[in-house]
Amino acid sequence: MRERISHALGRDADEQQLRDALKQQPDNVGAAIPLARTLLARRSPDEALEVLDSVLLAAPGNLRALNAKGVVLDQQGHHREAQALYRQGLAIEPANPMLRNNLKLSLVLEGKTQTENANPPAVVDRRNALVRSR
Repeated sequence: MRERISHALGRDADEQQLRDALKQQPDNVGAAIPLARTLLARRSPDEALEVLDSVLLAAPGNLRALNAKGVVLDQQGHHREAQALYRQGLAIEPANPMLRNNLKLSLVLEGKTQTENANPPAVVDRRNALVRSR
């Protein structure tokens, strides 16, 4: 129990340090990305996007920030918006493997989403529905 409390307090302290670093340096991508990751883990994707938007205002062409925002958007199912960000980054650095791979993954995810929406299952397996909702 003490270990869990200590871990939770450490996480909050880390988050506050990252926020403080961003206040001092709004273009600090090295602080923005781990903070966005922490916010995603807490199921706060909108707040993660706010952090990444702020850093992109201070550092508009930063490839790591563009990629991170794209990843958050992909996780939310906003694949076309994510793809636009990956393409924006690839316009700056066409050979960037991180952006290329994430663009390909996003296109696959978009295809799966469209296929799932076009062909809903005829029979709903309630056991799977319960597993997915956890």
